[in-house]
Amino acid sequence: MRRRILQSILAVVILTALLLGVPLIYTAWLWVEDFTRSDLQIRLDRMATEIIAQEGADGVVEGVLDIDSLRLLTPSDGRLVVVYPTPDDGAARVDIGEPVVPSPLVESLAMGTSGSLRLEVPSDEMRTQQRQAVGAVALLVLVSVAAGTVVAVVTANRLADPLRDVAGRAARLAEGDFRPDSRRHGIPELDRVSDVLDSATVEIAGRLQREHALVADVSHQLRSRLTAVRLRLDELSEHSDPAVVVEADEAMAQVDRLTVAIDELVRSSRNSGTENHVSVIRELGVVIADWKRPFEDASRDLVLRGDATVMASTTGSRLREAVAVLVDNALMHGAGTCTVAVRLIHGQTLRAAGPDASIREATVCVEVSDEGDGVSNDLAPHIFDRGFSGAGSTGVGLALARALIEADGGRLELQRRRPALFAIFVPVAREHVPTRVAGIREPR
Repeated sequence: MRRRILQSILAVVILTALLLGVPLIYTAWLWVEDFTRSDLQIRLDRMATEIIAQEGADGVVEGVLDIDSLRLLTPSDGRLVVVYPTPDDGAARVDIGEPVVPSPLVESLAMGTSGSLRLEVPSDEMRTQQRQAVGAVALLVLVSVAAGTVVAVVTANRLADPLRDVAGRAARLAEGDFRPDSRRHGIPELDRVSDVLDSATVEIAGRLQREHALVADVSHQLRSRLTAVRLRLDELSEHSDPAVVVEADEAMAQVDRLTVAIDELVRSSRNSGTENHVSVIRELGVVIADWKRPFEDASRDLVLRGDATVMASTTGSRLREAVAVLVDNALMHGAGTCTVAVRLIHGQTLRAAGPDASIREATVCVEVSDEGDGVSNDLAPHIFDRGFSGAGSTGVGLALARALIEADGGRLELQRRRPALFAIFVPVAREHVPTRVAGIREPR
């Protein structure tokens, strides 16, 4: 930022100096020459007056021309040539001064019938004065450029440093640093941005505190209720009927898993910046085990397929909850076999855009599909809207599932309408991820 501001101001200063300095230098060069020629012309006018004063009534010089006054008006290193009329010669000539003038600067004056004057002086002195004038103007231009440079540096620092501070504050805010900053820079616009950042910091910090308090209260209430349920189930585990004992044990296992899920969700909400590498198949295996029995009761199959070595950078509890919502939807609204498939979409190097290749990172894709009638065209655009439902439910499940996946930087999409296929895309764990040249396109 500082470099760009400095370059812009310096470019304007240098351009202005060139646009004004070059004409000024040329003008100074001509002005010295005009001043020197004007001085010579004044001398010639005075000489002409002296010669005309010596003419008689018939307009000619009678006798010898008095050249003493002319000699005084002639520069010491100059040469004067006088042509004047006499009774015997209409063009008598008198040379005054140096016989030869090197590199002469010549000025002449025609006096009509009274003759003419030609004055020659060396041009060295005039050239020296011209160079001095050009040097003075150039020095003035350089001083102007130097002053402009100082102003540019001061202005760049005055603008760049506050902008850097504001950008740093925004970056710290994004990282979760909500400390207010009382520094102001004397620039109304930037100070206004700082005031807005302070207000946003207070508001965000307050909201986070309220959310953390709400999460803590909800988790506490859920744990309390789950503890009470588990105590009741523990009493049932001592029942004399073996079937009741089995059901009680399975229910207690569900309660234990739900307790663990709540703990993980609370932990992940407090440590949102931590990157977790989880085995997708292992995490989803828990979901399949939980929903296997309901599918069997409905005379349907629930299948998990995929590579057990695929690792994702996500929160296990969020992934499980999102997939559980999709599996529940498949059970309630779908038909036939419900398949949960896990696959790795390799990274791609795309060269279609030109010589500069772009790289798409590898992604883990979790697809949940069934063999039912799918999603109608009217419902598909709104299926992820909170509160929208076409089957009389609350309309929260899919919106919650998408929010959980997006919280870890992934996305949830309806990939196919009939039969329904939902796809979850989450970042792959950054360990030995293969990359391919463009060939396979990630479905969208």
